[in-house]
Amino acid sequence: MDVRREVWQVYRESLPVLLASLVGGLIAGTVLGSDAMTRAFEQFPGMWLLLPAFLATRGNVYGSLGARVASGIHQGLLEPEFEWQQRLVNAVIASYVNGVAISVFIATASWALLALLGRDSASLVQLIAILLIAGTLTAVVLIAGLLTLIFASYERGMDPDNLVGPIVTTIGDIFGVFFLYVALVSVGVVL
Repeated sequence: MDVRREVWQVYRESLPVLLASLVGGLIAGTVLGSDAMTRAFEQFPGMWLLLPAFLATRGNVYGSLGARVASGIHQGLLEPEFEWQQRLVNAVIASYVNGVAISVFIATASWALLALLGRDSASLVQLIAILLIAGTLTAVVLIAGLLTLIFASYERGMDPDNLVGPIVTTIGDIFGVFFLYVALVSVGVVL
Protein backbone atom coordinates (compact mmCIF):
# COMPACT_ATOMS: atom_id res chain seq x y z
CA MET A 1 0.00 0.00 0.00
CA ASP A 2 1.47 3.36 -0.92
CA VAL A 3 1.76 6.17 1.59
CA ARG A 4 -0.96 8.34 0.05
CA ARG A 5 -3.52 5.54 0.13
CA GLU A 6 -2.57 4.59 3.69
CA VAL A 7 -2.89 8.19 4.89
CA TRP A 8 -6.27 8.50 3.14
CA GLN A 9 -7.47 5.28 4.82
CA VAL A 10 -6.49 6.53 8.27
CA TYR A 11 -8.16 9.88 7.56
CA ARG A 12 -11.32 8.23 6.20
CA GLU A 13 -11.62 5.93 9.22
CA SER A 14 -10.70 8.53 11.83
CA LEU A 15 -12.64 11.62 10.72
CA PRO A 16 -16.16 10.34 11.52
CA VAL A 17 -14.97 9.09 14.89
CA LEU A 18 -13.32 12.42 15.67
CA LEU A 19 -16.53 14.25 14.75
CA ALA A 20 -18.52 11.89 16.99
CA SER A 21 -15.96 12.59 19.71
CA LEU A 22 -16.55 16.32 19.33
CA VAL A 23 -20.31 15.87 19.69
CA GLY A 24 -19.76 13.55 22.65
CA GLY A 25 -17.57 16.14 24.36
CA LEU A 26 -20.26 18.75 23.91
CA ILE A 27 -22.84 16.38 25.42
CA ALA A 28 -20.58 15.64 28.40
CA GLY A 29 -19.96 19.37 28.88
CA THR A 30 -23.67 20.10 28.75
CA VAL A 31 -24.38 17.50 31.44
CA LEU A 32 -21.47 18.76 33.52
CA GLY A 33 -22.66 22.37 33.25
CA SER A 34 -26.25 21.57 34.18
CA ASP A 35 -27.82 23.02 37.30
CA ALA A 36 -28.46 19.52 38.66
CA MET A 37 -24.79 18.59 38.36
CA THR A 38 -23.66 21.87 39.91
CA ARG A 39 -25.99 21.31 42.90
CA ALA A 40 -24.74 17.73 43.27
CA PHE A 41 -21.11 18.92 43.21
CA GLU A 42 -21.90 21.55 45.84
CA GLN A 43 -23.33 18.84 48.10
CA PHE A 44 -19.97 17.03 48.05
CA PRO A 45 -17.07 19.51 48.22
CA GLY A 46 -13.96 18.28 46.46
CA MET A 47 -15.67 16.95 43.36
CA TRP A 48 -14.26 19.68 41.12
CA LEU A 49 -10.75 18.65 42.19
CA LEU A 50 -11.12 14.97 41.37
CA LEU A 51 -13.22 15.31 38.20
CA PRO A 52 -10.35 15.87 35.70
CA ALA A 53 -8.33 12.97 37.12
CA PHE A 54 -11.36 10.67 37.09
CA LEU A 55 -12.19 11.43 33.45
CA ALA A 56 -8.57 11.28 32.29
CA THR A 57 -7.98 7.88 33.85
CA ARG A 58 -11.02 6.40 32.08
CA GLY A 59 -9.30 7.11 28.77
CA ASN A 60 -5.89 5.97 30.02
CA VAL A 61 -6.98 2.66 31.53
CA TYR A 62 -9.45 1.62 28.87
CA GLY A 63 -7.40 3.07 26.03
CA SER A 64 -4.68 0.63 27.08
CA LEU A 65 -7.23 -2.18 26.99
CA GLY A 66 -8.26 -1.15 23.48
CA ALA A 67 -4.66 -1.05 22.29
CA ARG A 68 -3.96 -4.44 23.87
CA VAL A 69 -7.02 -6.04 22.25
CA ALA A 70 -6.40 -4.44 18.83
CA SER A 71 -2.75 -5.55 18.91
CA GLY A 72 -3.81 -9.05 19.93
CA ILE A 73 -6.18 -9.24 16.98
CA HIS A 74 -3.54 -7.93 14.54
CA GLN A 75 -1.03 -10.46 15.84
CA GLY A 76 -3.49 -13.35 15.66
CA LEU A 77 -3.44 -13.85 19.44
CA LEU A 78 -7.14 -12.94 19.79
CA GLU A 79 -10.19 -13.56 17.68
CA PRO A 80 -12.54 -10.59 17.19
CA GLU A 81 -15.43 -12.46 18.83
CA PHE A 82 -17.27 -12.43 22.12
CA GLU A 83 -16.18 -15.88 23.26
CA TRP A 84 -14.06 -17.17 26.10
CA GLN A 85 -10.47 -16.27 25.29
CA GLN A 86 -8.13 -16.36 28.27
CA ARG A 87 -5.99 -13.46 26.99
CA LEU A 88 -9.08 -11.33 26.47
CA VAL A 89 -10.54 -12.22 29.86
CA ASN A 90 -7.22 -11.41 31.54
CA ALA A 91 -6.99 -8.05 29.78
CA VAL A 92 -10.57 -7.15 30.71
CA ILE A 93 -10.11 -8.14 34.35
CA ALA A 94 -6.81 -6.25 34.60
CA SER A 95 -8.40 -3.12 33.12
CA TYR A 96 -11.41 -3.36 35.43
CA VAL A 97 -9.21 -3.79 38.52
CA ASN A 98 -6.97 -0.90 37.40
CA GLY A 99 -9.99 1.34 36.74
CA VAL A 100 -11.56 0.66 40.13
CA ALA A 101 -8.26 0.87 42.01
CA ILE A 102 -7.36 4.19 40.40
CA SER A 103 -10.82 5.51 41.28
CA VAL A 104 -10.20 4.75 44.97
CA PHE A 105 -6.74 6.31 44.71
CA ILE A 106 -8.15 9.49 43.12
CA ALA A 107 -10.77 9.82 45.86
CA THR A 108 -8.19 9.28 48.61
CA ALA A 109 -5.60 11.61 47.08
CA SER A 110 -8.18 14.34 46.51
CA TRP A 111 -9.45 14.08 50.07
CA ALA A 112 -5.88 14.19 51.45
CA LEU A 113 -4.91 17.16 49.29
CA LEU A 114 -8.00 19.12 50.32
CA ALA A 115 -7.32 18.32 53.98
CA LEU A 116 -3.68 19.39 53.57
CA LEU A 117 -4.79 22.68 52.02
CA GLY A 118 -7.41 23.21 54.73
CA ARG A 119 -10.26 23.24 52.22
CA ASP A 120 -13.74 21.83 52.61
CA SER A 121 -14.20 18.28 51.46
CA ALA A 122 -16.78 15.56 51.54
CA SER A 123 -15.79 12.69 53.80
CA LEU A 124 -13.31 10.13 52.57
CA VAL A 125 -16.02 7.45 52.68
CA GLN A 126 -18.33 9.59 50.53
CA LEU A 127 -15.65 10.35 47.94
CA ILE A 128 -14.59 6.71 47.72
CA ALA A 129 -18.22 5.56 47.43
CA ILE A 130 -18.92 8.09 44.67
CA LEU A 131 -15.90 7.11 42.62
CA LEU A 132 -16.41 3.38 43.20
CA ILE A 133 -19.96 3.60 41.87
CA ALA A 134 -19.06 5.85 38.95
CA GLY A 135 -15.89 3.89 38.18
CA THR A 136 -17.64 0.53 38.19
CA LEU A 137 -20.57 1.67 36.04
CA THR A 138 -18.26 3.43 33.60
CA ALA A 139 -16.03 0.35 33.41
CA VAL A 140 -18.93 -1.87 32.37
CA VAL A 141 -20.00 0.50 29.60
CA LEU A 142 -16.45 1.18 28.41
CA ILE A 143 -15.44 -2.47 28.28
CA ALA A 144 -18.61 -3.54 26.45
CA GLY A 145 -18.54 -0.56 24.08
CA LEU A 146 -14.84 -0.81 23.38
CA LEU A 147 -14.87 -4.53 22.61
CA THR A 148 -17.94 -4.13 20.40
CA LEU A 149 -16.25 -1.29 18.51
CA ILE A 150 -12.98 -3.16 18.05
CA PHE A 151 -14.60 -6.39 16.91
CA ALA A 152 -17.11 -4.70 14.58
CA SER A 153 -14.54 -2.37 13.00
CA TYR A 154 -12.10 -5.22 12.41
CA GLU A 155 -14.84 -7.36 10.85
CA ARG A 156 -15.65 -4.44 8.49
CA GLY A 157 -12.05 -4.22 7.35
CA MET A 158 -11.18 -1.14 9.39
CA ASP A 159 -8.14 -0.73 11.61
CA PRO A 160 -9.34 -0.55 15.25
CA ASP A 161 -6.19 1.39 16.16
CA ASN A 162 -7.61 4.37 14.25
CA LEU A 163 -10.79 4.32 16.34
CA VAL A 164 -9.86 3.27 19.87
CA GLY A 165 -8.44 6.56 21.20
CA PRO A 166 -11.24 8.95 20.27
CA ILE A 167 -14.00 6.47 21.08
CA VAL A 168 -12.61 5.55 24.50
CA THR A 169 -12.24 9.16 25.55
CA THR A 170 -15.69 10.06 24.23
CA ILE A 171 -17.46 7.13 25.87
CA GLY A 172 -15.44 7.74 29.04
CA ASP A 173 -16.35 11.42 29.15
CA ILE A 174 -20.05 11.01 28.40
CA PHE A 175 -20.68 8.04 30.66
CA GLY A 176 -18.11 9.16 33.23
CA VAL A 177 -19.97 12.43 33.78
CA PHE A 178 -23.37 10.75 33.67
CA PHE A 179 -22.41 7.97 36.11
CA LEU A 180 -20.67 10.49 38.34
CA TYR A 181 -24.04 12.23 38.64
CA VAL A 182 -25.76 8.88 39.31
CA ALA A 183 -23.17 8.17 42.02
CA LEU A 184 -23.59 11.61 43.58
CA VAL A 185 -27.34 11.16 43.78
CA SER A 186 -26.99 7.60 45.12
CA VAL A 187 -24.50 8.56 47.81
CA GLY A 188 -26.54 11.65 48.67
CA VAL A 189 -29.54 9.44 49.35
CA VAL A 190 -27.66 6.73 51.26
CA LEU A 191 -24.96 8.63 53.19
